[in-house]
Amino acid sequence: MKKIYLLLFGLTQTFTYSQTQDLASLASGQNIGMNALFDTKENLYGYVSMYSLGKTDKKTQKFEYVILDKNLNPVANKEFEAGLLVSNYFGYVDFKGQIILQPSDFNYLQAFSKDAASPVSMIINPKTNTVAPKVYYDYLENGTFVEINQPKSFKEERKENRAEKRDKGYNYVSSVAEIKEGGFIAVEYNDYGRYVNKNSLIKFDNNKKEIWRYSYNTTGDKKVFSDLTVLDKDEKSIFGILRKVNDDDKTFSLLVIDMKTGKELSNKPLTGLSQETIYNIDNLYSSGRKMSNDKSFDDKILLLGRNYVSKKDRGFARLMLDKNTYNVDLKELNYKPDLSNQIPKLDADGGVENGYFLQTKDVYFLSDGSVGILSEKFKPEGNYSAPKTTDLVYINTDKDFKVKDVQVFEKEKTRWANNDYLFSQYLNNGKDVVFFYRDYQKDQVTKEKKWNLFINTVINGKFKQEMIPISEKDNFTVTPYVGKEGYILLRELNEKEKFNQIRLERLNY
Repeated sequence: MKKIYLLLFGLTQTFTYSQTQDLASLASGQNIGMNALFDTKENLYGYVSMYSLGKTDKKTQKFEYVILDKNLNPVANKEFEAGLLVSNYFGYVDFKGQIILQPSDFNYLQAFSKDAASPVSMIINPKTNTVAPKVYYDYLENGTFVEINQPKSFKEERKENRAEKRDKGYNYVSSVAEIKEGGFIAVEYNDYGRYVNKNSLIKFDNNKKEIWRYSYNTTGDKKVFSDLTVLDKDEKSIFGILRKVNDDDKTFSLLVIDMKTGKELSNKPLTGLSQETIYNIDNLYSSGRKMSNDKSFDDKILLLGRNYVSKKDRGFARLMLDKNTYNVDLKELNYKPDLSNQIPKLDADGGVENGYFLQTKDVYFLSDGSVGILSEKFKPEGNYSAPKTTDLVYINTDKDFKVKDVQVFEKEKTRWANNDYLFSQYLNNGKDVVFFYRDYQKDQVTKEKKWNLFINTVINGKFKQEMIPISEKDNFTVTPYVGKEGYILLRELNEKEKFNQIRLERLNY
C-alpha cells in the first residue's frame, strides 16, 4: 500500500493544489474504477478510486481505496479485505459524512459456492481514515432488533424462508434504516407470494425503542390492497403517496405523517390526471432503465412521470408538492399538441421521423419548479439493422410546466452505442443546470473525425453552449467526469502503456 497522509475534508487549504493526478501511481493494485462523490445536497465532495490487489486466500481478496478531494489531491487511502463474490465498489457519502463503498460488480460464478452470501458495504470515516464493514439491523416479527455483522449464506436464507412459509403461510419481511432526523425507520409486511398485507411504517428512537407505528393494507389480498411510497422526509414530516386499489378502481392521496407522533397531518385526494399516470408518477423508465425522477427542496418536492391517456404514453406529468401547505399541483405536458410546433413530424406517442422516437435521457428540476427534459432520437435494433441514436432534444418548461422553448442539438449518427450523453450538474444552489454530451464529428479542415465535448448551461432561464475538442492520442481513451463547479474532469487511459491520468479543465461559465 502506498502511504497517503490524511487531510481532513472541509479545512481551508492554503497551499497550491494539484489540477492533475496519475491514478496508476496512487496505489500498487490494478485500478478497477473511479466515481464522483456527492454529499446529501448533491454538492461534489470529491472522488473515490478503487484498486484490486488480488486474492489473499481461497475465500478472500484485497482492495484499496484512494479518496481525492475536488482539486484531485489524494487525502486518504487504505486496504481492506472482502469475499470473492464482489468485484468492485461504488462510493457515496451518507448523511453522517461517512463514505460508503457499496458493492456494484460481482463475480457471479462465486454465487454458486455453498457459503456464498450477500457482500456488505464498507464504511470509511474520512476524519480518521478507518474502514470497517457496515453493520446492518434486522427487525424481527416479535418486535426485537438484531445486529447483523455477517449476512447469512444464500443457502441458509432459502432454507429458512421455505420453512417459515410452510409454517405460517407467509414470509415476514422488514427493512431498517437509520435516518438523519434521529433514530430509525422500519417497514414491515407479510409476504404471501402473490400479495402482501399487514404493512407498517415504524419509527424508533436512537435506543431502538418504538415511538409510533403507522399501519395500512391490514387485510390486503390480490384484488383489494393499498401501498405507500415515501417521497421525502424532514424534521417535521414524512411525505408519501398512498394508493388504494380495488380491482380496476384506484384512488390516491397525498399522505403527510407527523415525524414525532406518527399521526396524519394531511390525507388529501390526488386527482386530475388518469389513474395510470398518478399510480406511476413516482417511477420514470426509459427503454427499461429506471431514471432519477424527483428532487426535494426546502419548500417543495418535484416529481416527473409519464402521462398516460387511455393507458398509452402520451407525454409527461409533473407533480409539485408544497411542503408547508400540503397543496399538490399536477400538470401534464403532451407530445401533441404541446410540442408539435417545436419538433417537426412528432407523433402523439413520441415518435419522430424514420422510425426514431424520443428516448428520455435525463431530467433537471430547478428551484422555481421548472423542469428540463433531455431526450435523444433513438431507433431500436431491427432484424438486419443496428440500434441508432442521432439528435438530442432539450425541452425547457416554466414553473407552470408549460413549454418555454425547445433546443435541438444536431448530432452525428451513432450505431450500437447509446452513450453520447454524459452527465449533468446543478449550479447556483439548484437554480440553474449544466449538462454535457459528446459527438464524433468530422473536422472541417483536416476532414478527420474526432470527439468534441459540448457544455450546455441553462442559467437564469437562458441557454448557452460551448464546445471543446477532446484530444485522443493513439490508443488513448478520454472519458469526461463531473468536476467542481466551473470545471470538467477528463480521464486519459491507455492500459497497454499503464497510463491512467485525470485532469481538471476550466470551463467558460
